[in-house]
Amino acid sequence: MATLTAARRLVVKIGSALLVDRDTGLLRSDWLHSLAQDVAWLKGQGADVILVSSGSIALGRGVLGLPMADLPLEQSQAAAAVGQIRLARAYEEALTPHKITTAQVLVTLEDSEDRRRYLNSRATLETLLSLGVVPIVNENDTVATDEIRYGDNDRLAAQIAVTVGADQLILLSDVDGFYTGNPSEDGNAKRFDVIETITPEIEEMAGDAGSGLSKGGMKTKLLAAKMATAAGCDMAITEGSTLNPLKSLEDGANCTWFTATLDPHAARKRWISAMKPRGEIVVDAGAAKALGNGKSLLPAGIVEVTGDFGRGDPVAIMDHRSRRLAQGLSRYTAQEADAIKGRKSSEIEATLGYPGRAVLIHRDDLAL
Repeated sequence: MATLTAARRLVVKIGSALLVDRDTGLLRSDWLHSLAQDVAWLKGQGADVILVSSGSIALGRGVLGLPMADLPLEQSQAAAAVGQIRLARAYEEALTPHKITTAQVLVTLEDSEDRRRYLNSRATLETLLSLGVVPIVNENDTVATDEIRYGDNDRLAAQIAVTVGADQLILLSDVDGFYTGNPSEDGNAKRFDVIETITPEIEEMAGDAGSGLSKGGMKTKLLAAKMATAAGCDMAITEGSTLNPLKSLEDGANCTWFTATLDPHAARKRWISAMKPRGEIVVDAGAAKALGNGKSLLPAGIVEVTGDFGRGDPVAIMDHRSRRLAQGLSRYTAQEADAIKGRKSSEIEATLGYPGRAVLIHRDDLAL
């Protein structure tokens, strides 16, 4: 069974029904402050933590006096605009006493499907985590229409976990795990402690039941588990309404763990190496040696650039004898890479006419 204290990086998904009282539409402050205690505990263990939180529409509709039923798109977006401010402030107030800085990150499905936006999101999240910040991620409901929506934060949380290479994804839910049937309707339904493979039989057991303010049913959680485990991230479903839900999970609360066969680092490297390269970069002997020692590829070590690739596209890295050394995701277009080849990182802005990233391919985006 996985343990939270062993994780280097965790993503925690919080549903609306946990944050907002269904009857009053008010924030469950005691619960949120207990979650903040758990986050401080995890960070004290040396882990990075990202919170993917629902709740903006639920909070906003309470303020605006809108009904609990499904809202038209315009009213949902208005409620999100009102609620998002309150949601961000609530997390800031809960985590500040623990000397934890928070950041608000709003995304849409379009951001993960567009490679440039995906890389920008990844770079921002990585930088925030390196600075000790806890990002609070939510779908940008104020602008997202159906065609660019995730529609549920289970899959959004899984996408964020994949993006940042998380070890674990925790779905705090209104159920304490994955069952053979709906436990509220089937008294004989049994909970799985561990699921190593999501088989067709497992998929057939998933129902669509969501509850109250929540949109995500068990099918969306299985989709999240598929996405996360394929990227080397273990995922747990656990009942989250209790105080200190993460500490409770660590102490043995009921849950279901979906286990990954690879670690996130290895899974990402395999994904990068399997992509078809859009171009080639020839490097000098110094850069080849640096790559072999686990370093990033700097513009100074580049001798030649061929192909027509965009930012985020895979490129093959070759030595001067045309031997393939690695494959990686470029942080520059082919034209930009050709312009800055052989130059120091400090010369990039003067060469391109605008600031750029110091490395052309980061070591996290390299598969040797």
